[in-house]
This record gives sequence, C-alpha cells and structure tokens, in this order.
Amino acid sequence: MPLIDAHHPTALPRAAQAVRAGQIVALPTDTVYGIGVDPANSAAIDRLLAAKGRGRSLPPPVLLADAALLPELASALTPAARRLAAAYWPGALTLVVTAHAHLGWDLGQTGGTVALRVPDDAVARALLARTGPLAVTSANLHGQPPATTAAEVVAQLGAALAVVLDDGPRATSAASTIVDVTGPEPRILRSGAVAPAALLATGQEERQ
Repeated sequence: MPLIDAHHPTALPRAAQAVRAGQIVALPTDTVYGIGVDPANSAAIDRLLAAKGRGRSLPPPVLLADAALLPELASALTPAARRLAAAYWPGALTLVVTAHAHLGWDLGQTGGTVALRVPDDAVARALLARTGPLAVTSANLHGQPPATTAAEVVAQLGAALAVVLDDGPRATSAASTIVDVTGPEPRILRSGAVAPAALLATGQEERQ
C-alpha cells in the first residue's frame, strides 16, 4: 500500500491507474479523507463496501470533477437542485438526485437515485479529471470517526488500499451535508459542513 505525497509527479497517474485496475484509492477532499473506486465497476464497489465494513443499504456517493456533469448523470433535475449546485459546488454539499437510467452503476440499494458532489479540493478534482466520477466514502471503518490525516487512513484501512494520496491534515472533521432534491422540496438527510438554514433558503428561493 504506497502512501504518496499527493503533489509528487507520479501520484495522480498511479492513483488513476489503480482506479482503472478496479482497486481502492484514498484521496483528500475538502471535508475528510475518502476512499474511492470506479462507480461502473461493481466488483470494486463490493470491495469498497467490504473495506468500510458496511452493507449495500448504505451506497457510496459519487464525486465529480465539475458541476457540468450533473445533467449527464441525473434526470428530472428540479429547480432547487440546479440552484443548490450552482450555489454550493464545488463544496461540502452532496445532492441526492434521480439517476439517469443509462448509468448502470450498481452502487447498492439506491432506489433509483445517486448522491453527487463536486469537492472543493484541488487534488481530488485533479484525480477526478483523470478518472472520471468516483464512488467515494469517508476513509474510516463503519462507526469510527472519519480520518483527517493520511496516517489515520492507513491505520484504519491500509490493507485494503492500493494507493493513499497524502495531502496533509484536513482542516475539519465535518462531513458534507446531504440534501435530497428528488422531490418538490429539498430535504436534508444529514447535517454537515454547510448550514441547513442557508441550504433551505437557497433551495426555496423561487417561492419567495
């Protein structure tokens, strides 16, 4: 399990190669460290969930390099979804949207939805630009605190990882805020780094 300085010239190519090979990589994000795989590789998704120690009832979200990908991955986007993405991406907001039928991603028990986010982190987005979307969950065993350093990632999950990109400690241990925008009104599923009041105000602007 190589732990690599995220800014070394070989770091991103090695991580991208591992993703293409169906392996798990650890990467920094704007919230905490995450572990990720190719969302189109169902065997890799199974390995990701097994490493995390959780079942298919808790499917991982998918990180994107750019918000422009949202219409390609989600169908029936609501005005609230578009406003929230425009206001908070890149950033610590995860949007649960209706997945396009053509995706074919087997992320778990999603109920036809997919959770999407554009991280506000240069290393993460540079990797995503190389790999395309990644299914990413926080780098910790299920039920344990999320890792805010690469060393914590290795301590909890090292044996399962092909590459760990070390970009120093994260400034926060707060996870992203998750908002369901599949219905007529945005609904907060998990509180996190973005204040709920601000989110709901943004999502409901057209009614004001």
